[in-house]
Amino acid sequence: MGAAGLFEEHRSLLFTIAYEITGTATDAEDVLQDSFLRWTDVDAATVQNPRAYLAKTVTRQALNSLRTAQRRREDYVGPWLPEPIVVAPDVADNAVLSESLSFAMLVVLETLSPDERAVFVLREVFDFPYAEIAEATGKTQAAVRQIASRAKAHVRARQPRFDVDAQRQKAVSDRFLTALLGGDMQSLMDVLAPGAVLLSDGGGKVSAARKPVVGADNIARFLLGIAKTPVPEMRVEATLLNGMPALVVFSGTRIDVVALIQSSNDCVTGVYLVRNPDKLGAASSAAGFTDALTAPRGRSR
Repeated sequence: MGAAGLFEEHRSLLFTIAYEITGTATDAEDVLQDSFLRWTDVDAATVQNPRAYLAKTVTRQALNSLRTAQRRREDYVGPWLPEPIVVAPDVADNAVLSESLSFAMLVVLETLSPDERAVFVLREVFDFPYAEIAEATGKTQAAVRQIASRAKAHVRARQPRFDVDAQRQKAVSDRFLTALLGGDMQSLMDVLAPGAVLLSDGGGKVSAARKPVVGADNIARFLLGIAKTPVPEMRVEATLLNGMPALVVFSGTRIDVVALIQSSNDCVTGVYLVRNPDKLGAASSAAGFTDALTAPRGRSR
């Protein structure tokens, strides 16, 4: 098999690593394109373990991308949220991978340092050996073990709890949508957990809450206020993004907002509103998917 064939064979894994490290689908695609160019300069026949070699290359490129992005995010207006994507059924059936790709988990991963994030993804999600992670990150094995332990403890302390049963998730999201579209304040508060949190990402390009909205009452009032704002040719579609129930609100043919709904114990515990237009491309269609995951080729920050 040639270099291109080997790269394509591992492309789904490589994209997922890059996406989980960078948090955006289009940054992940940029990483894969750069990594492929580097791979074509290598004599693939001399590489004993192409999977490990390609994972190392993608990890290093993803870390460079993340470090650059984090400097830009210091000036970001309001909360920064990942770019939502569609997750293919075979990925959704993998409990560990599906959980790691959930929007709520990606938000937690944003609180890790770049090295912690890369080590956590490679070790906890893909079970890479410490030796391969050390080579991919440029750390010693001892350092990687310490980083892995620290990152795992950090994530465990903040790990969101949500229902894994798809039918229960759908039932909760249906109640949420019915109450929201019906303008029913009490029903909306009933489906929201008392300590629910709403995060909204407009990127300074469209209106969005610049601080977290906390509590069922505050979230209900905020959402009903938004619902009263006229949206030309509005339609709402229910779907799954990052393995979580989501609502896609269209204004004509343009996506206005994507709302991802996190639930636990039959209540909505988290609402993530993505309005930044640069982050809505991957949510528009599942048509471009390769194997487990893929993303559109546009730019997003």
